[in-house]
Parts: sequence; structure tokens; C-alpha cells
Amino acid sequence: MIKLVLSDMDDTLIPAGAPRVSARAIEAIHAAQAAGVHFGPVSGRQPDAMGWMFPENPECYATGAFCNGQVMIVDGDVVDAKPLDNEALMRLATFLEEETDDTFLKVYDLGADFRHSTSYCVTADAARVDAAMGSGSNAWLNEGAPNRFGVDDVAHYKANIWSTRTTEELAQLRVRMDEVAPELAYVFPNNHARLFDILPMGWNKGSAVAVIARALGVGMDEVAVFGDSDNDLPMIETVPNAVAMGNANDRVRAAARWHIGDAADEAEADALLDIARAATAGTMPTFMSA
Repeated sequence: MIKLVLSDMDDTLIPAGAPRVSARAIEAIHAAQAAGVHFGPVSGRQPDAMGWMFPENPECYATGAFCNGQVMIVDGDVVDAKPLDNEALMRLATFLEEETDDTFLKVYDLGADFRHSTSYCVTADAARVDAAMGSGSNAWLNEGAPNRFGVDDVAHYKANIWSTRTTEELAQLRVRMDEVAPELAYVFPNNHARLFDILPMGWNKGSAVAVIARALGVGMDEVAVFGDSDNDLPMIETVPNAVAMGNANDRVRAAARWHIGDAADEAEADALLDIARAATAGTMPTFMSA
């Protein structure tokens, strides 16, 4: 029986280009919760971004792992948080400033309560910010921010790298970044955007899922996770009942035990309703019976 559902957001629960979680998906989440199943997002985004993703439905993100798992919340309380190494961030920003003309570091301050974020781009070059933020599907993210060179001496639980480069070109650049800042790890947040999310080396969404499951007293075989892209792979590989979207990349599809339809067709909403029915009956969902 599934007791905990943790889901990626972009291109998983929310179709690419959609402004928010659909009313149908929220109804399905409520059905799962009414059946005693905990639900939460596992997102590269910060906690305060959930307000526009789940408008007027804070119960949908009272539990979850945010900033790619660096901030873990259970029933409204932060149970763990993993900050980034500021010195390594500054070393990385300097490398990007000096060795590229189209790529930069962006960092976020989540505030003392983890729920009120501000951000800035660590570059003296405003032109590269405009170019990278407007490049390809980055423009859909609609994330403007001021630019200045330097990393504040506060704990940072979210950072990413923006670029005009393709994902293939960024994968090549990652080899150099690994050498410059080995304390940090880099993952693609989805299959389209021209950016990396940054994590502390050795920490990922899979680590965060395990923390949340332990906090709730749920076994890993009672957890279901949904994902589509590289930053979801650690949780897909960690959880026995991992679910790949139909639009997932090849690596996620290969690693997942279960497979459903595309995000554009609201396949996860259907799966959540199936999970809710099964939880009420004390059984496994139909789509996990093959």
C-alpha cells in the first residue's frame, strides 16, 4: 500500500508551459490525502514558489523536498536542510565570469524561515543575464533578478547556472566546473531549460525522499515517486515504486519500475486517483499491478 507520494513538478505534475497545477490534479491530491496518503512536491524550486503552483492550496505542499532536496519539510516543519559551500560558489562564479561570456551563477536567499526568497545573479555583466534568461525555454521560467558580482555570507540552499548554451554544450562545460568546484554537483532540472541546478556533492532528491519517509515512519516500499528528468534520477533509483512520465528522458524511463502517460495528458492525476482508491481499500494501485 502506498502511504507517501512525492512528485517532481515541471513536466511531471505541471505540463511544460502550464501556469500552475491544474484543478483536476489538485482534486486528485486531495483525494489521496483524504485516503490517508501524504503528498508533497520534490522540486528544484524554493518553497515560496509553491504558492503560485498550488494557488490557495497550501495543504498540497505542507510536506515536500524543495531546492532539489536541500530543504525538507514535513507537515509544515523544516526537518532538515543542506546548505551549499559559499567559497565553492564564489570559485565557480569567478570561473564562469572569466572563462565564459554566456553563462553565470544565480543564488537564492530563502530567509530565516525558508519561505521568503530573494535572488541575484553573480556577474558584473547584465547583458549575459538578459541573454541567458531569454534563451530557449529559459524564457518560460520568467525569473528576473538583479546582477552583482559576489556571494553574500549567508546560508544558500538554492543556486543554479543559467546559460545560452544547449544541454549538450552545458554537459561539456560541466567537466570544467567539476574541476573548479568539486564540492558541488550539477543536474539538469528538466529536459528543456538551458541551466543547471546546483547541489552539495553527495546530496540529491533521493537523499531527501529517504529523510521524509523516515520522519513519517513510512517504509521505502510504501513510497511512490514521479519524475521525468535527470534531477529526478536519484529518487527514481532509490524508491522501489518509482514512476516515469511518458515524456521522461531515456535514463529516467530505464530506471523506473512503473510507467504512465505524459504530463500534458495529466497522467499523474489519474495515477493519484488510483493511489487514493487503493489506499482506501488497503491495496496497491492498479497501475502498479503489472
